[in-house]
Amino acid sequence: MDWKAGFPSLTARETECIGWVAKEKTSWEIGTILGITLHAVDFHIKHVLKKWGVESRKDAAMLAVHLGLIEPQF
Repeated sequence: MDWKAGFPSLTARETECIGWVAKEKTSWEIGTILGITLHAVDFHIKHVLKKWGVESRKDAAMLAVHLGLIEPQF
């Protein structure tokens, strides 16, 4: 059984934002990198937190790594 199936999928933009969170970038920095507003970044990250039922950006980034959506940042 695929244990990942229990997690809602992310949009491409949500995945991008969480990938940058894993690299310890702020919302402002992510917005600058992606060419979107700070508010758009926060919107996408909040969606991820709600979809996955996690409390923090760090938890979402760690889960994204665990699910294989982004590369570990070690």
